[in-house]
Amino acid sequence: MTNRAQIRALLAMPCLVAALSGCATQALESAPARPDAPWQPNVAANGELLPGKAGRKGLRLPPGYVLPANHAITPRPAESDINVSHAYSLPELIDIAQSHNPSTRRAWDAARNAALAVGIARTTYVPHLTASIVGGYGTRHTDNTLNVENGGIPGSIINNTNLPKGQNNGHGEVQTLNMQWLLFDFGKREAMIDAASQLQLASNVLFTAAHQKVIYGVTLAFYTHAAAVARAGRVEQALRNARNVQAAAEARLRQGQGTIVDVTQAQQLTAQAELRLVQAQNGIENTYLELMTAMGIAPATQLHTQDVGGRVLNINDIRMTDDMIRTAVSQRPDVLAAYAAAKAARSNVTAAKAEFLPKVFVSGNVAYTTGHLALSSVPGAGSDSSPTLNLSSNNFSSLILGGISVPIFDGGMRAAIMRQAQNRADSTQVTLEQTLDDSAKQIVAAQNGLHTSLSAYRAATKLEAAARTSFDAAFTAYRSGVGSITPATLAQSGLLDAQLAQSDAYYAALIAAASLGFATGALGNAPDQGVEDAP
Repeated sequence: MTNRAQIRALLAMPCLVAALSGCATQALESAPARPDAPWQPNVAANGELLPGKAGRKGLRLPPGYVLPANHAITPRPAESDINVSHAYSLPELIDIAQSHNPSTRRAWDAARNAALAVGIARTTYVPHLTASIVGGYGTRHTDNTLNVENGGIPGSIINNTNLPKGQNNGHGEVQTLNMQWLLFDFGKREAMIDAASQLQLASNVLFTAAHQKVIYGVTLAFYTHAAAVARAGRVEQALRNARNVQAAAEARLRQGQGTIVDVTQAQQLTAQAELRLVQAQNGIENTYLELMTAMGIAPATQLHTQDVGGRVLNINDIRMTDDMIRTAVSQRPDVLAAYAAAKAARSNVTAAKAEFLPKVFVSGNVAYTTGHLALSSVPGAGSDSSPTLNLSSNNFSSLILGGISVPIFDGGMRAAIMRQAQNRADSTQVTLEQTLDDSAKQIVAAQNGLHTSLSAYRAATKLEAAARTSFDAAFTAYRSGVGSITPATLAQSGLLDAQLAQSDAYYAALIAAASLGFATGALGNAPDQGVEDAP
């Protein structure tokens, strides 16, 4: 290749680079063309969306904002390990949820990654070894008017002391084993390991918190579904009562003792009960789907739940002392995680301060070179190369270096990093204090909620007993031909409202007890008999 040809090749390089850089902007063809026009995706035969411009590999859809159905994506089938003939208790549902809910798996993966981060931080204490094998081929044009000494023209990659005029080629291979070992850094690595260990502790705490949230979510969904089932049962009983009142009104009309107005009033009461039953049954379906979602299983799964409506509540008013609240706050997962995060942030400040101090290191390598390549160092992929000796001859070489590196000036980068670490430490401390306050407030609020729910249940129980007596008396009197239908219908409506109020208050008390257990961080195990005996 002549000098003129070499010059033409060098001039052609910018044009080639410019042509290749235009390939990046061509990717815009696969993006939506306009903000107010539909996007045309590249669609495979089975409906799967493919990268790239529409129509290149797959199908082209008519213009519109409806995406194709990807037949490779199907909803999860119903769980195969569910016994449809078994009535599942709350502990059994919680056990299923802990192994199926995706949040527990994500928390587990996060905890394992945090543990691996500690192991990665500890590797800074051991030497790092790198093996490299480099082969090359070089070409150089020489002129005999040049004075070639000491192995050729300085900077040449070809080791040849006898260079005739013209073109000279050289090739060779270098094999190296490099070692880097940081001996002392004034506590930076120790601080980084401590920070990683504290974050691992926080991840383990959050893993426990994820399970507590699953338990709490399943408990709420279970009691909410049970409340919906109980409400439907009360409405069914009300419908039977309404039909009995209607039958009595129709019988009195046939006997000439009643009026058509009485019959229509009774029919209206029956129709209202039928409507409320439809709404209650819809509530059962919706709360069942919420229970499946809380458990993390497929919505198509069919199972039966136990009836917990006949259990007796512990309606004693138990108040938590200040010591009990302090103990509860100190065991909450969010408090423990915030405390560990604050300690990790303080360790990061220590590590940032260590960047201002010297570092003691040792490095070395062993190399073997063949061929005619004259290299001063071995290039590495994505990292700085280490110096080697005698790479221009066919023999082994070795080099061991030890030294101290002292940072002098970096434009304020280390100071800015340290200030960032201090700001994060301050933020984590404030977050810890806020978490403590919020935790105490949530515990007191949950305790008040339980107290209110128990009081409401006691009142609703008395109301239900009185409403039942009133309905029985009014209906018996009307059926016996005494009085009008109005007191009977009013008593029937009042009885239904009282029964629904009592049922709702019962399950609200169970939910409030579960909320108190979750607020205190004590909802870590599946309850044996619900939460009726919670404070």
